[in-house]
This record gives sequence, structure tokens and C-alpha cells, in this order.
Amino acid sequence: MKIRRKLLVALASSLVAAGLVVPTIGPAYAASLAEVTSFGDNPGRMRMHVYVPDNRPARPAVVVAMHGCGGSGPGFYSGSEFASLADRYGYIVIYPSATQQAGFGNCFDTWSDAAKRRGGGSDPVSIISMIRYVQQQYAADPDRVYATGSSSGGMMTNHMLALYPDVFKAGAAFMGVPFNCFANAADYPPGSSQCTGGNMNRTPQQWGDAVRQAYPGYTGPRPRVQLWHGTNDTLVPYSLLQEAIEQWTNVFGLSQTPTSTDTPQANWNRRRYSDSSGTVQVEAYSIQGAGHSLPAGGMAASAVAFFGLTNPTTPPPTTPPPTTPPPTTPPPTTPPPTSGACRVTVDLNAWNTGLTENITVTNTGTSAVNGWSLAFTLPGGQTITSGWNATYSPNSGQVTARNVAYNGGIPANGSVSIGFQATHTGNTARPSSFALNGASCTVA
Repeated sequence: MKIRRKLLVALASSLVAAGLVVPTIGPAYAASLAEVTSFGDNPGRMRMHVYVPDNRPARPAVVVAMHGCGGSGPGFYSGSEFASLADRYGYIVIYPSATQQAGFGNCFDTWSDAAKRRGGGSDPVSIISMIRYVQQQYAADPDRVYATGSSSGGMMTNHMLALYPDVFKAGAAFMGVPFNCFANAADYPPGSSQCTGGNMNRTPQQWGDAVRQAYPGYTGPRPRVQLWHGTNDTLVPYSLLQEAIEQWTNVFGLSQTPTSTDTPQANWNRRRYSDSSGTVQVEAYSIQGAGHSLPAGGMAASAVAFFGLTNPTTPPPTTPPPTTPPPTTPPPTTPPPTSGACRVTVDLNAWNTGLTENITVTNTGTSAVNGWSLAFTLPGGQTITSGWNATYSPNSGQVTARNVAYNGGIPANGSVSIGFQATHTGNTARPSSFALNGASCTVA
């Protein structure tokens, strides 16, 4: 029996090496986040992480989930619900990490000429390479590929749907901007951007033409689009939701008037735009009172449902997830970690009278943190106007940032990324110290 098993393993290894079969056993299939260091053409110099659930169909769907500026693939993995939903519904998640710099930290390139051309290079080509890699390695279904992301990742979601409509079936953009909104790298950071300055207003025809010109001559089906935005978002103005609606409804040849409106949850106002067959091609959520802090609890599930990945034919998880709704208040905090059990890195971008600050908190302890608060003191003259991935109180002086419903846990050696936008009166320094649940952190 041992000899027979060795022969079978040797034969399987030979077939895999020849590219004739996809391996069905081995550590790459464990349900944990794994980095892929060589996945093909990578002009954007990006990093790739992939989450492959243990239970999945023979030809699983693929969701590309993209972080916001200053974040990372692993950070979006731990700070969003897409991986836990993958355990339930059996799809694979790709988590790209951007490395491009436009004066605002690691952001996905949606501004360069290369990135705006199909096959032109930069991040879009790198992301397509990641998708092709997963399709080859895991026999993923090329007809069920989806894009989603937050802030910069939401911008790249719209970007990829425009450039590669033949690759993606649908997308869900959280706090994004329309395709081709940014003129160039200088137009990207807040404070100097015409796109996010609050006055961007083009006609539906102009927005639609931008998408059509991204892949000239394409006449095939277009990916369905779901859009999310908070009404109190000042970093990426809420008005850009309407511009994105105009872009995609024009691409689909739909009326600017929604075919239906409803409120699926409290403070979630939804507009739907259906074609003549009744298929919802564009769906837009206005989240009342929300700032730059999406996706919040339950929103990833709505995106996955929009993709059509919640059908009952997908394999159930080994342990069914809880069916209770996500908490609306942060869970109780664990005992404070010992001093030095956390590390904070800060990426600050300032302009005339404003600044943004991206903060990454890493749990360097040996046990997970369940529920957290991060205390720090803003330099004089700085006042927070909006934030993301945390609640902030008060908005100046000694500030405490507290987790929101979807990112309360920080595993050992794990991290969470948060940030805020603030005004200043000349002092653009960053906080000098931070305390996680009352214990001082090392500042990198």
C-alpha cells in the first residue's frame, strides 16, 4: 500500500508539473490567507494574496477584493467580511496589495495613461495576471469573476469593469469614483484633485463615452454594477455617486430615472436601474449619515448576493456561520495588552489647510484583541472632519478611535488600517504616541 501511494503521488506530481491537472491536495488549499510571489506579468509591482476556502465547487467563482489607500491585501482580508462569506459560499478571494504612490500612500493606479488603456500596463494588467493565475491553479470559472473594493479599491473596481468587461461578470464599488475621473497623478491626492474636489460634473454621455473608449469596438455584454456611498463622505464626495450612476446607466442605455427605490435596511436607500427584461444592471446604495467608512457590517453580503454567489448549490461550510445580524455596537474589549504589544505606523499627506492620516495598528502580542480603542492626541490646530474604519471622538485634542462592527478583532501578528481627514491651521505634525486599549504602542 505504501508503494502504491508513493507511485500515485509521483504520478500526480508529474501531471501537475506538466500542467495537465490542477492539484487537489496540499497546503495551498488550506483555508488561510496565502501569498503568491510569482503570478505572471506584474507591471504594477503588486503583491498578491489569495484565500481559498476548504469547501468549494469544482469550478469556483473568483472575487477580487481591493483595499483603500494606505491599506494592504492582508489588511482588507482581516478588516472585511469577504473571506468569511467565501467559507459559506465557496468562492475564491484575491486580495491585491497596491504599491503605487500618488502622494497618498499605497493606492491603486487609476490615474496614469497606462492604467487607462486596456493592456496598457500598471495595476490593471497585474490584477488580470492574478485572475489568470487563480483560474489556472484552482480551475476557477472564467465566467464568474467579480470585482469589489473600498475607496481606492472601489475606484479600481469601476476601472477594471470599464477596461475588461469581458473578464468580469459584475462589480461592487464602495466609495469609488467613475472611470477616468482622475486626469493624472497630480490630480489624485485630496486638496489638489479636480475629481474629488466636490465640483466634478460631466454629462452621462461624456461618462459613458469614457467607458466605451476604454475598449474600442467591444460589443459584448457589460458587467452589472453595484455602487455604495455614504451621504456624509467628504474625502470622496457623495456627489460622485450620482456621477457613477450616470456613467453606468449610460453605458447600459438605461434611463437616469430608477425603475425602483426601497430601503432594504435602516439608512440604506437603494435605487435600481433595470433593463427591458427586468434585470437589474445598476444598483446604487446611499448610506444615510455614513462617512468614508464602507463597507460596514452586512454590506459585503449584499455585494455577494448581487453577484449571484449566494445560491444554494454552493457547498456549505464545515461549521455553519452564525445567522445573527452583525453587531451595531463594538464588542467588549479584551484586557489591555502588555506594553509594547502593539505597533503603529502612520502615513500622513498634507496640503494647504487639510491633511489625511492613514494609521496601521499591528497586534504584536501572542493573543487576539477582541474589540479595541486607540487613543492619541492631535497636534494643536488639527480637527478631524471625517474618518474611515473607526469612529473618532472627540474630533480634536485627545482623540479615541474605536473599532466599527466589522473590524473589532485583531489576531496575533495581525493588523487593522484606519484613517481620517482633518483640517489644520499650519501644524501638520502627526501624533507622537498611541495607546491600544490603554497600553502604549511602539510608533514605527
